[in-house]
Amino acid sequence: MKNEIKNIEKDLKFVKNIYLKLLTILPSFNITDGKILPYGLKAHTRSVSWLVEQVITQQTKYNAKKLGIDEVNINFPDTSLHDCEMIVDGKSYFVNVKIHNIEGKENKNDISAVEKLFFQYSVNKNYTLIYACFGIKFKNIRISFIKDYLEIFSPQFLPIYVNPRNDKIQATYRHNKIHRTREEFFKILKKKSKSIILK
Repeated sequence: MKNEIKNIEKDLKFVKNIYLKLLTILPSFNITDGKILPYGLKAHTRSVSWLVEQVITQQTKYNAKKLGIDEVNINFPDTSLHDCEMIVDGKSYFVNVKIHNIEGKENKNDISAVEKLFFQYSVNKNYTLIYACFGIKFKNIRISFIKDYLEIFSPQFLPIYVNPRNDKIQATYRHNKIHRTREEFFKILKKKSKSIILK
C-alpha cells in the first residue's frame, strides 16, 4: 500500500518536471486576429480552455525529444479521461490537462465524472490518471502562460466532494493532498456518489 502511494507521488513529480521544462518553451499567442474580435474575448476560462489545452498537448508532442519523452499520443476521443499519453522507458503517463485563469479566484471546479473515473480505474488495474493544471492570463485576444503556476495532482489524493447535481468530483486545483490507496479511493467514491449505482 505504501509502495502504491510512493509510486503515484513519484509519477506526479516526474510529470511536473516535464511540464516545468515545457513552460520554458510554451509561447504566448493570439487567439485570432484583432479584426475578427475587435473587442476581445470575455475573461472566462471556458472561452479559451479547449484551445489552450490543444496548444499544451501538441507542444508536448512536438517537443517530446527536448522534454525527454520517447513518444506522445494525443489522439483520444472527447470522452476519454486523458488528453495525452506520454511514454518514457516503456511506461505510460496518462494526463488530463486543465486551465486556470490566474486572475480569477481559486474556486471548486469540476474535475471528473465519478462514474467514468470509477469505471476506468476498475477495468484497468494499472491505470492512474494525472491532472496538470496550467495557469494562464488573457487579455483581449492574447494568451500568456504563467511560469510559476503549475498544479500536478492525482484524483486518488483529492479531498473528495461530489456535486449531487451532476455527480462530478469538484475540487480546487490547489489543495491539500489526502494520501489513499486505490481501494480506499473506490470506497469513498461509492460512499459519496448519490445519483449512480457503482458495483
